[in-house]
Amino acid sequence: MTTRSDTLPRGQLRETVTYLEMRAPVARTAPRRLPDGLILERVPRPGLAFYRHLQRTIGEPWLWRDRLRLDDAGLAAILHDPRNELRVARAGNAVAGMLELDWRQPGEVEIGFLGVVPQWIGRGLGGALMDEALRRAWGDPSTRRVWLHTCTHDHPGALDFYRNQGFEAYRREEETFDDPRLTGLLPRDAAPRIPLARE
Repeated sequence: MTTRSDTLPRGQLRETVTYLEMRAPVARTAPRRLPDGLILERVPRPGLAFYRHLQRTIGEPWLWRDRLRLDDAGLAAILHDPRNELRVARAGNAVAGMLELDWRQPGEVEIGFLGVVPQWIGRGLGGALMDEALRRAWGDPSTRRVWLHTCTHDHPGALDFYRNQGFEAYRREEETFDDPRLTGLLPRDAAPRIPLARE
């Protein structure tokens, strides 16, 4: 990916954000199963330190930053809302992936986060988490829309993956943001495939 850093203020990056939605369930074959050795469990009222650990463990390669910028009160307001649902895939005590569903808008379910730690990418966990997300979302008869967003700093296959699940893009936006590796929010060596912003 080429970052047009020469046109940006120092310390900033640019990305294209794509919003996708599904307005009706898509017919599927047998649900994809979790890879052997993994369990998926609900985490009610997750601790803030644990959640930030999840965000860093899974999201550092893709510059996940929005939740890490929130203070304790702001983060707790989201995570401890009963309409926000977190599930974590584990191999023993080690985290393998996460799924977060946001039910706060009536009739809508946002797949807020669906992510896999690097060593589990390509082993079927992402597909199993997506099946769980769609099963839960469309299992509620009030659901009229399931949506999510991705960006050009996400996994290179993310957009095609979502389209292959039946999501359709409905909006794209260009965004600029402070490089979280320069602000100290993420380690400087995070996401090495994405060039650092000009300092």
